[in-house]
Amino acid sequence: MDFNLTEDQLAFREAARAFAEKTMAPFAGQWDIDHTFPVEVMKQAGEMGFMGIYTPEALGGMGLSRMDTSVIVEELAMACPSTAAFITIHNMATWMVASFADDELKQTFVPKMASGEWLASYCLTEPGAGSDAASLRTKAVCDGDSYVINGSKMFISGAGATDVLVLMARTGDADSGAKGISTFVIPADAEGVSYGKNEEKMGWHSQPTRMVTLEDVRIPASNRVGEEGDGFAIAMKGLDGGRLNIATCSLGGAQAALLRARNYLHERQQFGKPLAAFQALQFKLADMATNLVAARQMVRLGAFKLDSKDPEATLHCAMAKRFATDACFEVANEALQLHGGYGYIREYPLERYVRDLRVHQILEGTNEIMRMIIARRLLDDGVAEAIQ
Repeated sequence: MDFNLTEDQLAFREAARAFAEKTMAPFAGQWDIDHTFPVEVMKQAGEMGFMGIYTPEALGGMGLSRMDTSVIVEELAMACPSTAAFITIHNMATWMVASFADDELKQTFVPKMASGEWLASYCLTEPGAGSDAASLRTKAVCDGDSYVINGSKMFISGAGATDVLVLMARTGDADSGAKGISTFVIPADAEGVSYGKNEEKMGWHSQPTRMVTLEDVRIPASNRVGEEGDGFAIAMKGLDGGRLNIATCSLGGAQAALLRARNYLHERQQFGKPLAAFQALQFKLADMATNLVAARQMVRLGAFKLDSKDPEATLHCAMAKRFATDACFEVANEALQLHGGYGYIREYPLERYVRDLRVHQILEGTNEIMRMIIARRLLDDGVAEAIQ
């Protein structure tokens, strides 16, 4: 097993690093303060191919692997975890349409999404359906050659500032559960779509988060992605990669925080010597680096499993998401602690990294849900080989 990056992956990393250092890092702090959604930066990211990283080349994407994607996203997240996270959500939504829609729908939407011309929001969560996504109540009723959609979605990233909604709605009866859900592509400005206030969040200030309300929204039946009843399965397949993406954003934020802490230990003098000379702080830094590297290897293993279509890919993606988002939040939090009082003020970006990384333990399935996925699979007969 070769843990070294390929020449191509090293080139992707350098390109992503240069882009992030030039167009994201100098402005990330101000985006956070002003709650600015950097649409123009997204379009520039599209020119680099970063808005369709694992979308097929035939549809305008880069057609890269999930491993390649993780290498790129980690570099973007080092500059701004919040903005990088939205880029990954857009990538997930774009891939879902590219993978499961019919040819006409793909050609209509995917090239503009992959280029960054159209930005996408992923609409699954509802006010009464978060972790229990299969209980969603947004309803899509077939009416001739159209669907009429009514309902609401909650905590939708980019809502009100994006162009496309990739949305899950119930086409079956109320008791149909996961089997009664379908996926649709909806223009974000369609008649009957409205948006709530931009939620005041602890972090992720560079992307808006709003409620989406749909009142008698009529769309062509051809805007359905896949067959009726396939929507929940499509959403979950998207989330396997989405969980790796968010875990990777945690890696990038933690890597940036660790490097800043390392530099600060060399610069800061106390009791007549640099902080780096104190063994207690050396040990803390060593543990931070060890946990970060362990998290990175779990994420890359999950990416390998997904790329190779391993039957246990969902299990490995869940484990990677659970471990990486927990471990990397602690790395960022410890980096803030090593900065003392300076870490708590905005002049140093540690407090922003801590705030941005905290939500990764909640979204794309809470880490408690990840534990449920892992435990249920482990309790099945004959699963021992999956973790060996």
